Amino acid sequence: MEYDELQQKLGYSFRDLRLLRLALTHPSVAHEQGSPVQTNQRLEFLGDAVLQLVLTRELYERYPGLDEGPLTKARARLVNRASLAAKGRELGLGSHLLLSRGEELHGGRDRPSALADTVEALLGAVFLDGGLDAASGFVLREFGESLAGIASQTAADNPKGELQEFLQSSSAESPQYAVASVSGPDHDRVFECTVHHRGRELARGQGKSKKAAESAAAMAALQKLRRR
Repeated sequence: MEYDELQQKLGYSFRDLRLLRLALTHPSVAHEQGSPVQTNQRLEFLGDAVLQLVLTRELYERYPGLDEGPLTKARARLVNRASLAAKGRELGLGSHLLLSRGEELHGGRDRPSALADTVEALLGAVFLDGGLDAASGFVLREFGESLAGIASQTAADNPKGELQEFLQSSSAESPQYAVASVSGPDHDRVFECTVHHRGRELARGQGKSKKAAESAAAMAALQKLRRR
């Protein structure tokens, strides 16, 4: 049956296959025919909003210790065009695209923008066909591994905040930072900072500023604590 293999990869079976076909219809088809033809652009618009909603809710619930800034950065990593294009390749969408002859001759089946747009259009189609629960299931299946990796990425962005969240799971006391030493000439100083919790030194870190040294100490402490 048409699209059986693709639907298996998607983990979703469409009740209305016309929606799936529309999601795979590239805008070049309309340009080639020169007459009004529905393409996946409207579904892409819808799918983009659904993707943002599902990921925003999941990030909000999964990472209660992250503020708006880190959450926004994490979501941006997940939905950037390169990420979506890679997802399109994983799903093998290129071979199913309905393209104009000219677009196909110019490599349209592997064009990153076309693949990224089609991922969003597919999500829009799943949403219309099966509702928000079906769309959420699709997003969480496809982005689950990336969502799980957000914690280590946000630690790199904000190690001090991540360390505080880690420690507060077992204690209300915040980590304390102190400058242990400053070395080097005025124009090229190196700071060494320590981080303590409950009167115990957790780790040390170095940097070209006090802030950088504190971040390095927090990252070192996180690495030690997570190995236990």
